Amino acid sequence: MATFPSTPEASFPVVKQQEPNLKISKLGDGYEERLLFGLNQNPRIYNLSWVNITLTELDTFMTFLNARALDNASFTYTPPGESSSAKFVAEPGYKQSINFANRGTLNATFREVFEP
Repeated sequence: MATFPSTPEASFPVVKQQEPNLKISKLGDGYEERLLFGLNQNPRIYNLSWVNITLTELDTFMTFLNARALDNASFTYTPPGESSSAKFVAEPGYKQSINFANRGTLNATFREVFEP
């Protein structure tokens, strides 16, 4: 399993989102019943940016993400502010921009996955 490069770290702010896997049954008179579905009900989603990194670092990140897209594989990553790593995939649509000479920015969304 590949590990996402750890340097440089993502720039702040880091947006962490969680979407519990709920099944909601609407009943009469406004009542509803909520049920968590599955074993891993609350995956994390991170919107990350690496701002003003060198083009070499940007190329390293893009090469890594493109390789994972080609082999459809997850990777391990330790999000900022977290003490342990987990398995993630990069959502389609990660993008790079060149800010000025030899500096660029990468924006990506990492979604936690649960695999054996």
